[in-house]
Amino acid sequence: MYTKNPKINNQLSIWLITMFWIISIMIVVGGLTRLTDSGLSITKWQLFSGLLPPLNHDDWILYFNLYKEIPEFKLQNYNMTLKEFKVIFWWEWAHRFLGRIIGIGFFVPLLYFSFKIKFSKLINLYLIFSLICFQGFIGWYMVSSGLVDRIDVSHFRLSVHLLIAFLILSLVFWNYLKINQKTNFLNQINPFIPFLFLILIFLQICVGAFVSGMDAGRIYNSWPNMGNSYFPDDNNFSNLFKLSAFSDPSLVQFIHRNLAYVIGVFYILIFYKIYKNKMYDLYKSINLLGFFIILQIILGIFTILYGAQIYIASMHQISSIFLVSSSIYFFYINTKIN
Repeated sequence: MYTKNPKINNQLSIWLITMFWIISIMIVVGGLTRLTDSGLSITKWQLFSGLLPPLNHDDWILYFNLYKEIPEFKLQNYNMTLKEFKVIFWWEWAHRFLGRIIGIGFFVPLLYFSFKIKFSKLINLYLIFSLICFQGFIGWYMVSSGLVDRIDVSHFRLSVHLLIAFLILSLVFWNYLKINQKTNFLNQINPFIPFLFLILIFLQICVGAFVSGMDAGRIYNSWPNMGNSYFPDDNNFSNLFKLSAFSDPSLVQFIHRNLAYVIGVFYILIFYKIYKNKMYDLYKSINLLGFFIILQIILGIFTILYGAQIYIASMHQISSIFLVSSSIYFFYINTKIN
């Protein structure tokens, strides 16, 4: 709790949950930007001047000509028209615009609360703001990887960008829970268990970013086998234990699939422990978590079967937001933090 003043706490709560949903939208738009191959449509970092989109035909021609200078256009989209360029431009512009909204929407209220609450109690919120600023840098660092020698951004940089986004989302939600959720439950499990579960979820997000960054979801569109066998038949099993595996589309998809199974089994073990010991206070949270795990696995399977079709793949990412949030909630209620 930040203060004993209920009015201030209510304002903090509304602000944090609003930021949670805006950041969630940002993650969804970011996913669609990747799925539509729009991320390289704006080739310059424009902190202030980029706030406004092109306002006339000459501006559009300028942006289009800049795009024509990068490998993605020269090697892949050389037949693209200005009309088609506008489609991918708007996705990237919206993504960057939301980033600016998040930065302003977090900083201005934070200044307001700094006059209402002791600074020492807001250090964790300033840490979140620092991460938001750092995320802007990482976003450009990611985009810059696709402007010179390749037609896509680095999947490693993409994964860092996505992980920081989910970290920011998680920290915002955690601070919201500190105001609105008590932890004086009669039943709690060792907090290391939900923490380890959360780490696995974040690891899966990282691998999922690899899959997205390399378009690995568009190969081996069958399940449960990958082609004619459980292990991808274009690879050797020994390659799985090399660092190069994380740059191999078929192996990355294999890892993503099997990590989902590991998470599912781990969940079942936690579920069994809670129900066996009749930890009634945890029934709601573990059931909610199970619902989103099942939903995420089902959407993941359909994403594979339909070759990462944009609507299903986007739903898969939207579901991941709820899965992370329910994992954060489950972890929070098993801690002693009040």
